[in-house]
Amino acid sequence: MSDARQFILSRIREARPAGRDDDAAARLREHRRNLQPGCALTPGADLVDVFTRKAEAVQASVVRVTGLADVPSEVSRYLRQRNLPAHVAVAPHDDLATMDWAATAITAERRKPVDSDHCGVNRAFCAVAETGTLIMASGPDSPSTMNFLPETHVAVLKESDIVGAAEDVWDRLRASGRASAGSLPRTVNMITGVSRTGDIEQTIQTGVHGPRHLHIVLVKET
Repeated sequence: MSDARQFILSRIREARPAGRDDDAAARLREHRRNLQPGCALTPGADLVDVFTRKAEAVQASVVRVTGLADVPSEVSRYLRQRNLPAHVAVAPHDDLATMDWAATAITAERRKPVDSDHCGVNRAFCAVAETGTLIMASGPDSPSTMNFLPETHVAVLKESDIVGAAEDVWDRLRASGRASAGSLPRTVNMITGVSRTGDIEQTIQTGVHGPRHLHIVLVKET
């Protein structure tokens, strides 16, 4: 080990408080929250309204349905409205597997998306009301390519999975067990509206780095 590296590590060890727990989860629990905006503290059902307004402000469309069984018919309606092919790639998530896609005119395939897919349907892990942001935790049931490859991204989100602020996302991730040793998602994508950039002559272009259209299906749980 080089002298410089040894010096740096020794300074870090000296700076640690005596007797401090080495457990990362314990250190996270001790960390105080920063000041949060009022909209992030809105109780209960009002978070749904806050999220909807914020998401629509960044060019996402939002529709509310009464249950998971209503998602295929809503996706079919959306595709017809946009004159898109009735063919979707569906993430292999358990919630999406229970849906009766055969009852619609849609051809649904449970797999990762490919270049030729116009539309992909994925299940959001949760969402942030403060900014209208979707949180997608990667895994076998939620491939990250679904969030970027198809030009139209349909995200299925339960209303109960909407949290107030970004800090709450990590609490929910830890509580789910997805942030425990050996199960941490390889990628956590935070998606706020459609893909956009102003790099080309400072003119806003959509769909350059990801989907051109984002449709969020909010599912009310009874």
